Amino acid sequence: MAPMHRPSFALTVETGPGTVRLHVTGDLDYETTEELVGAVRPRLAGRPAPGGLHLGFAALSTCASTGPSGLLIIHRLAGAHGTRLHLDNRPRFLERFLEITGTLEHLTAPPGEEPPGQAEDPERQPGAV
Repeated sequence: MAPMHRPSFALTVETGPGTVRLHVTGDLDYETTEELVGAVRPRLAGRPAPGGLHLGFAALSTCASTGPSGLLIIHRLAGAHGTRLHLDNRPRFLERFLEITGTLEHLTAPPGEEPPGQAEDPERQPGAV
């Protein structure tokens, strides 16, 4: 395990056959969300890409508005590499935040399965706001 530290943030990374696990500790805010996305990118770029990417949030303290945005970027990166994203041990406040922002179903849907209302909308383009 290789920990990365910031006073209110730490990432612990574990790799195994076909799986990468990142355990998030502390605050997920503007700077740390960027750090999380930056830590994920090279771990998906390997050949072969991992089949599963697990983000563990058991020790998450807070989540700022950039958190769901960063998770959407990670979801898109994982999908592009054929990797299934798992959001493990979500604290209730994170679960609620993702529900309110409308991202929970999208982030937790199995690969290739669109959340309700997404697949039927031909006007909706990836990345469109």
